[in-house]
Amino acid sequence: METMPPSDEHSTAADLDRVVELLAGKRIAVLSGAGLSTDSGIPDYRGEGRVVRKPMTFQEFRSDPAKRQRYWAGSHLGWRTFAAAVPNDGHRALAELEREGIVTGVITQNVDGLHLRSGSRRVVEIHGSMDRAVCLTCGQVFSRSDLAATLDRANPWIDEPGSVQLQPDGDVEITDVERFVVPDCSVCGGVLKPDVVFFGEFVPAEKFRESVSIVADADALLVVGSSLTVNSGVRLVDHAVRRKHPVVIVNRGTTRSDRRAAVKLDAGTTETLVALASRLGAVVAGTGTGTGTGEPGMIVG
Repeated sequence: METMPPSDEHSTAADLDRVVELLAGKRIAVLSGAGLSTDSGIPDYRGEGRVVRKPMTFQEFRSDPAKRQRYWAGSHLGWRTFAAAVPNDGHRALAELEREGIVTGVITQNVDGLHLRSGSRRVVEIHGSMDRAVCLTCGQVFSRSDLAATLDRANPWIDEPGSVQLQPDGDVEITDVERFVVPDCSVCGGVLKPDVVFFGEFVPAEKFRESVSIVADADALLVVGSSLTVNSGVRLVDHAVRRKHPVVIVNRGTTRSDRRAAVKLDAGTTETLVALASRLGAVVAGTGTGTGTGEPGMIVG
């Protein structure tokens, strides 16, 4: 495995040479993680230097009404950040590569919906999406925007001065969480949960099968912005390695699969993906340009 050091603007092109050599002419599956969305203002809680957090498990959420109340209070405020976020140039670069037929699909561990909003079409949200909520009893799915409006009406005090304290890691603490009203399912009265995979839950089998299919149909796997802490990501890297597909990892800091990568590039995802899109577009089109829309060689956003 070859590890590239962090790059400055003068060495980025040189550092990308080995990556381009590995990926040129190949159909690429992409696995993305939270590091891709940091440039859209969504915090990465697993990055280097981050405060260690203990996420709520599915078992806690389902069995303890007080913990469920605390979760929904923080999640409701966090939803405002998610709803306001927009795709960055890294998301748009991947969408452009898909339009060129270079990227065959994106498997994302993120729950922010930014890949779909950037124009990517074959996207597997392996951990679900925050823009939906689901009833654990009847399975009814609700729009998170509609649910947020309901939560605002039920908790008008949430914007009072002093009711929310911002924590150093960007999380929020509700000082009067016992006042927070969580609505039940309007269909059956059951418990509502964001349509995302909690710790203690399994990735839905059909989503993992589709993810494996994307990896199998490609010739290479590009991992961007993921420390591969979650086992599902490591398993997808293993699938690629078993098929003798080259694996390229772009991430600041170490990952659990660095030793299995053909190249590990310690760099930011946005600038790397924009540069990589230009370089791979040049190789595939054979003209030094050609990303399909806008001016030659330009990522349109």
